[in-house]
Amino acid sequence: MLKFANLDDRVSVTDQLGEDAAPVVLVNVFTVDRAEADRLETAWTEDAKFMQRQPGFISTQLHRGVGESSTYLNYAVWESIAAFKAAFEQPDFRAHLASYPDSTITRPHLFRKLEVPGVCTAD
Repeated sequence: MLKFANLDDRVSVTDQLGEDAAPVVLVNVFTVDRAEADRLETAWTEDAKFMQRQPGFISTQLHRGVGESSTYLNYAVWESIAAFKAAFEQPDFRAHLASYPDSTITRPHLFRKLEVPGVCTAD
């Protein structure tokens, strides 16, 4: 089963689930032994299909590091933290986490868009 770690040492994703923000982007960095990369991709695919059926889900995209990397980056857009939390806490989703290879470490973190004048909008 995968292991959870913090992307930010000051705040965990569990802490973030108590916040009220909308919309949000989940960024999740996975590392896995190279020999188990296919298993991670299979497990992630099943999780993504589950999340696509959940209220408040907008989109997701998985990326793999270039070259011989076995580091993955997933980002998923959700209507709100509340919607993500409801999906994340589903017993079926939690049970499926055991499908990931034992070498998997996941570092999920929630983000909200910022407006930077002249560069990007918060819309």
